[in-house]
Amino acid sequence: MAMAKLAFHPNAYLSETRNVKQGLASRSKILRVLERRISTAMDIARSSQLSYGVVIHHLRLLEREGIVLRRRKKKPYAWQLSGKGQQRL
Repeated sequence: MAMAKLAFHPNAYLSETRNVKQGLASRSKILRVLERRISTAMDIARSSQLSYGVVIHHLRLLEREGIVLRRRKKKPYAWQLSGKGQQRL
């Protein structure tokens, strides 16, 4: 039986980080939540069923590459897609 290929979000691929399947899957879930609404890391964790630590780690990676930005400057940060993050490759 052939295994279905996972569809990763196009912006989940990072240029400065090794792209492994588990990381791509996590970033894809995070990006799909942020496409719907601006959210805190805790809201993203609940919506995507990922741990808070995993969400924070990947948000920082995505922020470093300019795909997401922090909307609020104080904690809890509200995260949103940047202009680059809204463009699909």
